[in-house]
Order: sequence, then C-alpha cells, then structure tokens
Amino acid sequence: MREQSKSCDYEQSSVIPFRVRNGSIELLLITSWGKGAWGFPKGLIEPGMSPAESALKEAREEAGALGRVVSGPVASYRYRKWGGVCQVEVFLMQVTGMLGRWDEADVRRRVWVPLADADQYIMRRRLRRVLEAAWPELSRVAGIDAESG
Repeated sequence: MREQSKSCDYEQSSVIPFRVRNGSIELLLITSWGKGAWGFPKGLIEPGMSPAESALKEAREEAGALGRVVSGPVASYRYRKWGGVCQVEVFLMQVTGMLGRWDEADVRRRVWVPLADADQYIMRRRLRRVLEAAWPELSRVAGIDAESG
C-alpha cells in the first residue's frame, strides 16, 4: 500500500476496459468476489507502481485483459471496506488482447457489453456515476460521438 493520505485509509486504482467494435464502444465487465455484482477491475495500488500501472495489473489478473491506459484519471470515488475508507482513481484502458486463462478465472466471470447496455449490468450507483463521468473522455479517445455511444 502506498503512503496513506489523511482522507483515506487505502488507495486503489481501477480501469474501465473498452474496445470499439462495429463503430460502437463495448465495455469489459467482471464479477466481484462473493456477491457476483458486475463492475470493473480494481485493487490496491502496488508499491513501486503508479496508479495506472497498478490498475493495468489488476485488469490482467482479474479479467485477463491486456492493454494500455489512454487517459489520466477520469473519475474517482470512495467506499468503505476493511474497516476504513478506500479512495479509488479510475482510468480508461483500451483493450488490445485477452488471455484465455488468467489468475482469477476460477472466481470471476467476464463479459463484453455495449456501452448503451452497461446500466443493465452495473447496479452499484457509484459505478454508474463513474461511468457517466468517464463518458465524454471515453467517447473522445474511442473516436465515437458521445451521443451515439
């Protein structure tokens, strides 16, 4: 864990993995441990890694996704866990490849969904807000009109 700030107990980073298919943005969602809720790869920022590097590592381990971060942080949020407060920085990740077998394949599912259908999967309000905040930058880096998704 990186040095803790006064405002949070744990610093984490996350990516919103995406690809463009047939002129539309698709998101890669994964299930959480235990509850099976759909979301994005996320984890503690590893010592010696930047938040973006650590988020890419989580995407590989949790989703078997390979790619590159294509933006600075597009959103951030807080939540309670481990008896403290976690602060999460969220980046956009353009997926360039998928592993057939990955570290957490036995405990997580993954699915590609059109951006327009993401709200049918993502039930957590804070993740919906993160996606809404990321939408303009996601559309820009994907080269897609934000209104067409």
